[in-house]
Amino acid sequence: MLRVETRDNCCVICLSRPEKANALTADMLDSLAKAVAQASVSGAKAMILTGEGKVFSAGADLDEMRVGLGHSPAWEAASGAISAFPGLTIAALNGTLAGGATGIALACDIRIAVPQAQFFYPVMRLGYRPQPSDPGRLAALVGPSRARMILLAGQRIGAEEALAWGLIDRIVPSENLATEAWALAADALAADQAHVLALKRMTQGEVL
Repeated sequence: MLRVETRDNCCVICLSRPEKANALTADMLDSLAKAVAQASVSGAKAMILTGEGKVFSAGADLDEMRVGLGHSPAWEAASGAISAFPGLTIAALNGTLAGGATGIALACDIRIAVPQAQFFYPVMRLGYRPQPSDPGRLAALVGPSRARMILLAGQRIGAEEALAWGLIDRIVPSENLATEAWALAADALAADQAHVLALKRMTQGEVL
């Protein structure tokens, strides 16, 4: 339920379960972590993560949530693999991003989204805790108060508000989403891999 393609040193991963709004299963999370790890060792300089259909991901598959997926370490493994990827990572959000799938986008370096995208993480209402890394990454982007608006107050925000808050970096018409993602990756793809990694580490606060 993932499509993975590597072209010109860029790994493109597409969540491909549109009939279920790309809801994530344990197998999908495991496959995602493995695909990112493989791209890391294969020398990819950039990665684009997107979804098929009109929703990026509705979060966790409800049937699997009933048997424990909400507490699975697979979520953290997937977002951790993305965060550790040694090149530029771009979340090309083709639609709404909900629940635990939020961590996948938060772990990326850049997030672009279509105008109709909405963002919500209903852990308060559902009685679950977010994955360990998600609140910190969210607060680093939008600030603590706005992170609490999403996590504690359960607010659903649209693309314009997400852009104003810093949750996403650009709003792109759906027909241009893939083209924009590739354009953002172009400089990294043309550079030496060690240079890409060095600049990424510097933006994470490391002094090299």
